[in-house]
Amino acid sequence: MKTLKQLKLVFGSLIMMVFALQISQAQTYQLSNTTSKLVVDGTSNIHDWQINAENQQGKLSAIFVDGQLTKIQKLDFSVTAESLKSGKSGMDKNTYKALNTSKYKQIVFKLTKVNSINSSGSNSYKVAASGNLMIAGVTKPIDITFELKTDGSKVTLSGSKTIKMTDFGVDPPKAMFGTITTGDAIDIKFESNFTK
Repeated sequence: MKTLKQLKLVFGSLIMMVFALQISQAQTYQLSNTTSKLVVDGTSNIHDWQINAENQQGKLSAIFVDGQLTKIQKLDFSVTAESLKSGKSGMDKNTYKALNTSKYKQIVFKLTKVNSINSSGSNSYKVAASGNLMIAGVTKPIDITFELKTDGSKVTLSGSKTIKMTDFGVDPPKAMFGTITTGDAIDIKFESNFTK
């Protein structure tokens, strides 16, 4: 009789463990390039300019407990450097030259640490994170804050980050024999959609 009770306890514990694992299981999502946007805004001595990324890749792995985000295990994101398009071929050519795209094909961000996750509404979170950003072969640590929203099988990350090109060894592009010079600081704005 004791053995039967012990077996029931063991099986009961196993069932509870399996259930607990199911409600706190890591979920993996892939970036949807067609529905995601990444825009680079910059300045020059003539006018402001904008570049759009046409080819992005990424993977997100997160843990949800009872539907609430508790941890981001992995966040990798990359942009094909020559998919950055301004709508002006001359500017694109100068951009690729500045980024040395013949040698460095990808701009890459890899998450290294999540500093905080705070709920900011229904299925919405403010995330402060740190990671390594590689541009033109130079990798630098950066801090970034973004909004993370969940909607069924979709996760959306949105935010912005200002960086200086010279921090990554990139000389701000010039045009018209140096008469047009771009500013060092650029604003990167993103809305990245990840799906299962």
